[in-house]
This record gives sequence, C-alpha cells and structure tokens, in this order.
Amino acid sequence: YHVIEGANRLDVTLSDNTSYPATVVGADPDNDLAIIRIQAPAERLRVIPLGSSRNLKVGQKVLAIGNPFGLNQTLTSGIISALGRPLRSENGRTIENVIQTDASINPGNSGGPLLNSAGEIIGINTAIYSPRGGSVGIGFAVPVEIARQIIPDLLEYGRVRRPWLGITNTYQLNARLAQRLNLPVSEGLILTGIAPRGPAAQAGLYASDRVVQRGGQIVVGDVIVKVGNAPIKSNEDLYRSLRDRKIGDTLPVTVIRAGQSLTVNVTLQERPSE
Repeated sequence: YHVIEGANRLDVTLSDNTSYPATVVGADPDNDLAIIRIQAPAERLRVIPLGSSRNLKVGQKVLAIGNPFGLNQTLTSGIISALGRPLRSENGRTIENVIQTDASINPGNSGGPLLNSAGEIIGINTAIYSPRGGSVGIGFAVPVEIARQIIPDLLEYGRVRRPWLGITNTYQLNARLAQRLNLPVSEGLILTGIAPRGPAAQAGLYASDRVVQRGGQIVVGDVIVKVGNAPIKSNEDLYRSLRDRKIGDTLPVTVIRAGQSLTVNVTLQERPSE
C-alpha cells in the first residue's frame, strides 16, 4: 500500500517493457497491501501461482523479485530467517506473523513477491530494517495467507470490512495509576471515548475522559480487562482480539466498573472508514 499511497498517477511496466496506466481497486493500510488494475491483453500477462505461508520453516530457501533502486526485474535469494514477527505498518497497526528473510530487499522491492523454490508466492515484500536505508539482511514480507483473506473484500468493496467495538479512545492502565484510582486490577484499558451509537454504547459500556468523585468514590470509565477469552492489556491486544471475528458476531466484554467485575455482550459492527 505504501508504494501507491498518495500517488497522482500509476503506471505498470511489464517484463517486455510495455507500460500501462493503472487504477487502484482496493487498499488495506492495516496490512500495507493494495490491488491495482491494468487493461492489458491477456497474452501479455503471466500469473505467478499463489503458494501457502502456513507450513513455512526457518532455513527454507526463498527468492525475492523487485526493482531495487530502479533496477528492474532483480532477483535475489536467501532463506527464511524467522517466522511470526510482528511488524508495525505505516498507519501504526501491527501486521501479525510477518516473514523475516535475509534475501536482499531494498527500496523498490516493496510490493514484489517473495517466492518459494517452486516459484509460488508465499509473501509480499513490504519493509526492511536498516540503519542506512540499504539491505543488511533483515527484510520482511506479509504472508500470502493474509492476502488471501483480504482480497475478496478489496475486490468487492475497495477496502477490508473489519469488525468494530465502537471504542474511540482508551488509556492504558498501569500499576501506579491503578493504585491511585483504587482499582482492583493493575492492567487493562480505561475507556475514555466511545462512539455515541456504536456497539459499545448500545451495550451500555461507560466512557469518561475525566476522573470524578461520587459519594467519596473515584469514578473513571469502564476498564476493559477481557474481550471474549482474550486478556486486554493494551490497544494492540484489543485490536488483536477482533482479528478473527466477523461483523455481526456477539462476544462478551468484561470490564471493571465501580470496583466490580461486569460482563456485557457486544454485537460487532463494521468499522467506519478512517
């Protein structure tokens, strides 16, 4: 996605050096992926088969194709260095289970395929770790399974439809703050903002961006400690707890309110476009 973000014009050059204007079909900043379309004769297009990223192994040989520093059709090889890496995308979301490779990946490789030895796509190259901007043998690719999951939504809606709790702002609880507020838990998320007619509001959750006293008791927004069976300690935990959920699902949300544990059922809605 970051390759085409903010572009006024897109052109795609094929391996025979023919060039075609492209349009954006759909984009998913959360996973740094996008689909673009060109109108080219079918005989000029050769499709790379999709492989699987489910059973990859550290040490497995991989190939990366891209245009590093404008050098078209560059092929580099290496191995899978690690699996299951978290990687923060451009918009601050964390991409889960990213593939780390030592195949040389440089600026210009982003959006290119990471292939297995059979020539199948197992990932989409997205980022490098480098103190100077060049390859130091630490590159990252979004697993092809993530692409499989989001492609139908990108083709149909132009975006990925994600479930939403209707929570707009939170404050991460810590032990020191919990002690000052006299809370029975030391980890969780204090609700400081919820959408007025969103799922959380409809379920009766309470949010406040102020600390007040009522009857000698300190009152803050509900403190979320669990969504479904997932403990919540951070915003990333909250985001991750919805990753495998669907719009319309109802799930229990456990909060601390007035020093007591309370569980409410929240029905997920579609997350609004940002």
